[in-house]
Parts: sequence; C-alpha cells; structure tokens
Amino acid sequence: MKMKQMKALGAAVAGASVMMASLTAQAATEEYILTVTKPNQLHIIDTKTDKVLRTCDVPGVFGNGGIAMSPDGHTAYVMTNKWEDVYGFDVDSCKIKFSMKQSTPKEQVKSMISMAMSADGKELYTVQNPVARHKDHFEVKQPRLAVYNTADGLNAKPVRTFPVDRRITKLGVIEKTGEVILGGGDVKAIDPKNGKIRTIAKLQNWDRSPEKWVPADAFQMHTLGEHVGEYIMPYFTIKWNGEPGDMEKAEFLWGMTQIDTKTGEHKTGEVLPFEFIVFNFVTDPNNRDIAYGAYNQLSKHDLKTGKTLAVQPMHHTYYNLNMTTDGRKIYMGGTSSDISIHDPKTLEKIGSIQLTGDMSTSDLRLAKVQR
Repeated sequence: MKMKQMKALGAAVAGASVMMASLTAQAATEEYILTVTKPNQLHIIDTKTDKVLRTCDVPGVFGNGGIAMSPDGHTAYVMTNKWEDVYGFDVDSCKIKFSMKQSTPKEQVKSMISMAMSADGKELYTVQNPVARHKDHFEVKQPRLAVYNTADGLNAKPVRTFPVDRRITKLGVIEKTGEVILGGGDVKAIDPKNGKIRTIAKLQNWDRSPEKWVPADAFQMHTLGEHVGEYIMPYFTIKWNGEPGDMEKAEFLWGMTQIDTKTGEHKTGEVLPFEFIVFNFVTDPNNRDIAYGAYNQLSKHDLKTGKTLAVQPMHHTYYNLNMTTDGRKIYMGGTSSDISIHDPKTLEKIGSIQLTGDMSTSDLRLAKVQR
C-alpha cells in the first residue's frame, strides 16, 4: 500500500473512532424529568418519548415535593412527610437506598424546600428549621445546615451541623469550592466542612437607599438550572426616580443573582421590567442571554436588552419549569396534574404529560443518567 493510501486510511479510521466515541458518549447519557405528585409518588419521565417510565411510592405524607439528584443521575432524593424526611430512590428500580428522619420526639424539624447534593454525590445537605417540644410550649431554635453522608444508607444521621440564617429556601453547590449556596434574603455560601459563611450578594440587606432603590425582595421556591450548571435567585425591586412613593416616576424591575455552579462566578443586577409575576426562571442553554419564566404564562426574555420577546398564556398556573440540555424543549410543571411541553423558539405547546395526581409545590428536576 502506498504512503498516501496509508495516511488516508489512517485518517478515516481516526475519524470513525472519534465519531463512535461521540455516539457512545451520547448513548451513555439518558435524560429524565422527575417530579412528585399527591398522594405521594415520584415519577420518572423519559425526555425522548415524554412518557412516564416508572412511578415510585414515597413513604410518609406528601411534603413539598422537593428533589435533589445525585451527580450521576442514578439516585433521586425526595423530601417527604410534611417537609421532614428524605428518601433516596434508585431511578431504575425504585429501590430505597437512603433515608433520614430529621425530627425527634423532643424536636420537630422542617426543611423549607432546601436540599442539595455535593458535587461528588457523597454528601446530602438540608437546612433544618428546628422547634423544641416542651411540655407546655414550643421553642423556636436557630436554623442550621445539616450534612449527611449518602453512604450511611437507611436511617442516616447528620455528621455535621452549622448555624445559618432564617428564611433559606433554595440550595445549590459550587463545584470548584465545595461550598453550599444559601438562598434567602441575601445569597450566601457556606463551607460544609467548617461552617464558614461568606456573602455572595446582598439583596434584602443591600445599601442602595441613597440611590433611591427599595431593598430587594428575593425569593424562589425551586432549585433549577442543572441543564446549564446555573443557580438563579430572582428578586423584585423599585427605583424611585422621583420622591420615594411617587408611583408615576417609579421603575418596577426584576433582578437576578446568577451563579455558575462549576466555577462560582456570579453577577447581580436588574434585568427586566416587572410586567407580570414570574415564579421561576431558567436560562437557554444555547444562548445565556435568553431566559424563560413560568407562572400564569410562559415568557421569554432577553436579559441583555431587557426586552420580553414572547408570552404564551397558560390555561392554569405553573409554578416551575425546566429544559433539556440541548435546549429543544421546555417543561412546565407544578400546581396541577399535567406537565406542559413547549417549543423554546415560539413558546407554542407541543405536548403534554398527564400524571396520576396533583404536583402542588413539587420540583421539576432534570436528571442526566450516566450509563
């Protein structure tokens, strides 16, 4: 064989190897949407077919429907029993691999949605809001971050706890530092090894009053953004362009704190006029300047220009939304028993998934299962 022919053959073999490796990598990752419905069931949905693959019965009374996914996508940790207990389910078999009960006979503990996994999947975090049970009264105690080892399996106990602020809802994890993001009145980060806390963004406690800004009202119930590796804490604020209280000259605005969960890089600022309520935002994986919002309508926004690009009215309220990693589908869920599927380009409805019960406040999480 001549040298040119040998080189051509080598190039063809190399190209085929790269293509096969790419196809193998694609085939090795499956994407699921997960949510919880009443009376208390976890549903695993295939994003290729938009069909429910399996349904797992969750012990206890329905809680808030919070879900945290292991990094490999194989285990779903579900908060249940009136916001107190957590169970870890194998998404392929519904087998319970982990469990923990936060309350004791002497102390009742609630976690307000707040739950997250470490980047290596070895630790589970919750923010506990404890109340001591005395014979004749209750005693409200200091909230705390609780750290659990997922390898401890059933009936796990916290291995470390650290005091944190009140009104923390959504958690996240910064992969680079291992810190847990604490989303409350302000956005902070805590080192789960030693409890050291730093402030990422002052919102409720910012000092912009001399510039005639109303302190930010920051709240978001669900932890989303796994499709792009992002944590978003939206907030509402008012800028008084005249005297404080002069509504005619005031600007009503949406702002955001956006955190890259891999690097910890973040930015905070006003992004959109406050034209209607948005319960949750997610970012488009193909254009990080585009965000989608959910509540009584599905909306599409350009964060760079501050313009709303499209609005799709919904026939009922949807609390949350999520997207596939390729950005081809938007899923809207929560509130009722159906998940509405939409085209990100037009926002038109392209499908629907009917579930067995009401999702209420449940998460709508994207799981990337590695095979």
